[in-house]
Amino acid sequence: MSLNPHAAVDARPPGSAAMLRLIRSGQATSRTEIAKQVGMSPSTVSARIDHLITLGFVREDGLGESRGGRRPRRLSIRPDAGVVGCADLGIDRVSVGLVDFSGSLIAERHVPLDLAAGPEVVLASVCALWTEMLAAANLPNGTTLQGVSVAVPGPVSSRTGRIVSPARMPGWNGVNVPAILGRLTGLPALVNNDANMMAVAEYAADPAHAPNQVFIKADSGIGCGVISTGDLYTGSYGTAGDISHVSVPGATPVPCSCGRTGCLDALASGLALVRDMRESGADTADVAAVIALARDADPLAGRLLREAGVMTGSVLATIVNFFNPDRLVLGGELSQSEVFVAGVRSALYAECLPMSTENLEVAVARLPTSGGLIGAGKVALDNLLFRDHASATPPAGNA
Repeated sequence: MSLNPHAAVDARPPGSAAMLRLIRSGQATSRTEIAKQVGMSPSTVSARIDHLITLGFVREDGLGESRGGRRPRRLSIRPDAGVVGCADLGIDRVSVGLVDFSGSLIAERHVPLDLAAGPEVVLASVCALWTEMLAAANLPNGTTLQGVSVAVPGPVSSRTGRIVSPARMPGWNGVNVPAILGRLTGLPALVNNDANMMAVAEYAADPAHAPNQVFIKADSGIGCGVISTGDLYTGSYGTAGDISHVSVPGATPVPCSCGRTGCLDALASGLALVRDMRESGADTADVAAVIALARDADPLAGRLLREAGVMTGSVLATIVNFFNPDRLVLGGELSQSEVFVAGVRSALYAECLPMSTENLEVAVARLPTSGGLIGAGKVALDNLLFRDHASATPPAGNA
């Protein structure tokens, strides 16, 4: 199956990526503003903008604000230039979506899908869903997928694109997801950890507010994504922010999938809470059931959620003291528990330096169900729009 069998070489001239970035971010909306910011002559900028308009990446409409002369025409990214496919893989479900070139999520589906079925089966199913959604969407004729991006619940090497020793993805270790997706779709493909994708989406929702953020995905497992001065920070190999296997001081030596004991993931994740509830004799199906029991004043569920929040907050306190972020965001299913969130807050304020928390905003994610999709879509768009020399598919339509 190929979602776009007519992939062509990107015909954008050198320097156009910087122009597209300025237009998409809203930092520059006219040719004159772009020329000032990129340091090129107005004639050179005008020629390259004309070329981007011809390729279908940019449109020019309406009138901007006059600064003493003729009002300039406003530049913007064409939302109908194409779409990117995005997916957020969970242990037993998958969220799949389509994002237009403005970054808007225009379609999404959430369906059961067992990761244990293996990468070939799972990724082929995701591609089939993209095809179905593209056919069902009310899009202009000729609109095609331009790229795809997937969020996975495991570590991803930023150098090779391979999944590395995932705790809850049997059969996925060492798998090159972009290579498989590229073969299935004929498109540029990306993969990243789901907490990183969610961190990207959370920052993009209000980029001027907090340029330094830490995003925690507290769900079946626990993950973390770091935004530093507005950019996703993944470290040398892609493992920055991975707090799953940080040892919790003084905690019970519960065995962890990494081979050690007392790791945060083994003690405070959603699956750990379900395990503890079942061991106590409670018939608890999943994380949502634990949260529901706590809301009904079940003492064991409430205690476990609060202890999980305190352990998570204690680990985060070290990160806050070290990184000093503007904002700490709690996402994932556990963030929907007031008891868990209260535990995180109490540990943070008890264990952080007052200077680190004085202006720290602790918030629950704005996009609790679609953050992974929107973040994956944004990463795919950045990859397509902000490259000067790469193999990519130009948008289907022209200005």
